[in-house]
Amino acid sequence: MSTRPVLAAQLYTVRQFTQTAEDLASTLKKVKDIGYTAVQISAIGPIPDAEVKTMVDDLGLKIVITHTPYPKLWNEIDAVIAQHKLWDCPNVAIGSMPPEYREAGEAGFRRFAAEANAVGEKLAQAGLTFSYHNHSFEFVKFGKRTGLDLLFEETDPRYLKAEIDVYWVQHGGADPAAWVRKVAGRMPVVHLKDMVIQDGKQIMAEIGEGNLNWPAILAACKEARVEWYAVEQDICQRDPFESLKISYDNLKAMGLS
Repeated sequence: MSTRPVLAAQLYTVRQFTQTAEDLASTLKKVKDIGYTAVQISAIGPIPDAEVKTMVDDLGLKIVITHTPYPKLWNEIDAVIAQHKLWDCPNVAIGSMPPEYREAGEAGFRRFAAEANAVGEKLAQAGLTFSYHNHSFEFVKFGKRTGLDLLFEETDPRYLKAEIDVYWVQHGGADPAAWVRKVAGRMPVVHLKDMVIQDGKQIMAEIGEGNLNWPAILAACKEARVEWYAVEQDICQRDPFESLKISYDNLKAMGLS
């Protein structure tokens, strides 16, 4: 399916092993040894940006996107831009809408959309993209449309991109492949994880080990011109590095690497 490496390891998956410089260096080496050529920086410890850059450069890894806390985006935008320029990372993302917005219902979603659009415009002026990563709470209905519909309909596609998480779309009762197509041309990075049912509950699983329709999802991603496929598993039922490897191996068998 792909003529170049497109798989990135979302470091949130292994966040307990990224809190010190020593641990981060070891984790990046393990990720590279699995086969990943790119990473998403998220939830790492207080490690100097220049040190992080040296680590990834030494291993030949590329930082393709981050999850950056919303207060930092709003209050320290110049520092965010400088960090991403240093890392040669073209994409910035926010991992979730802060609780105070989503708890305010439709008005909160609208306020967040306006603010995110403004942040995204500043980042776009610096040559960076700004993406929103969904969970399932965004599938609350406001009239005929969901909160996620509202978010993308009321923002400028130039300033707010999508980082669709296919697990959470499924969790919210929607069709992951349909949502990928809905944001075609607006999604530089997609988030992949699988879903299984255990004791009557939906839980996260390694890609290819669960119930998501991967042929449909990956076909939609290709049509939507997704650039990077980030493997994320918030909660693993085994060693998280083993989970990253299982997902990598299964995706490679599906034509990605």
